[in-house]
Amino acid sequence: MAVNTASILLKPKTRLDERWRLVILVGLPALALLLFFVVPLSVMVLYTFQKGTLGGEMVWSLATYRAFWQNSAMHSLLWRSTLVSLFTSLWCILLAYPLAYYLVFRAGERRMTLLTLIVIPAWTSYLLRILAWKLILGTEGMLNSFLLWVGWIEVPSPILLFSQTAVIATLVYVWLPFVALPIFAALERVDRRLLDAAADLGSPPWLSFLRVTLPLSLPGVLAGFLSVFIPTLGEYVTPLLVGGVNGIMYGNIIQDQFVRALNWPLGSLMSLVMLVALLPLFVLFQRTEQVV
Repeated sequence: MAVNTASILLKPKTRLDERWRLVILVGLPALALLLFFVVPLSVMVLYTFQKGTLGGEMVWSLATYRAFWQNSAMHSLLWRSTLVSLFTSLWCILLAYPLAYYLVFRAGERRMTLLTLIVIPAWTSYLLRILAWKLILGTEGMLNSFLLWVGWIEVPSPILLFSQTAVIATLVYVWLPFVALPIFAALERVDRRLLDAAADLGSPPWLSFLRVTLPLSLPGVLAGFLSVFIPTLGEYVTPLLVGGVNGIMYGNIIQDQFVRALNWPLGSLMSLVMLVALLPLFVLFQRTEQVV
């Protein structure tokens, strides 16, 4: 009887301790999310209703919304930037998947060493890697030197520089390791016994890949796709350095509105539109992940 009484007396204290642990574990991340995401996002939404540029009167005006709605050039630029991000993500997946597959199923004990070699370039400066590609694609760069050496051209010229092709090529190089990592992790979790069972049932290797390996690795593919598509949609540094006028993207206009034009309401609205445009992609990703 004494033991039961002691356990009853200890239950309220235990529950109180669990609640405090829950408050500490959940409260700090929730506070950080509130301060560094919800509050800045709310301020950005309020700026879209501000009349005039920076320092203007705070009134509930829809002038910025009307100006954006009537500007078809911004809509076209957002669509073009979406296509650039889409092509970049697809190229990254097409290049990263065979690479990750080789590391998991063919590299053996060397896979971690090779994976480290793939990730090492990502440790260097992002700006330095972009400038390196600017030199490669430039008039006196490696590409022109090779074409002159093989005799395909007679006069060096910036063939790919300052174009959408240069932007996509540079972004693919920069983000390729970040796509290979989630695909590598997904392939690592594939149970080899499933492949052995498929082989015992007479399935050829290509069919085992399509029916077993590929479906089980789709979460890693989707994670790699989003890890590239989301940041590249608002990219402005790479188009500025290697894209020029022909490779300008939506993020460059947002940066100009905040820095040069000092039109914070329009810049905030453009950022908000880009964020809203990404929401259907998150919904599709969640549904696809549940199906997989």
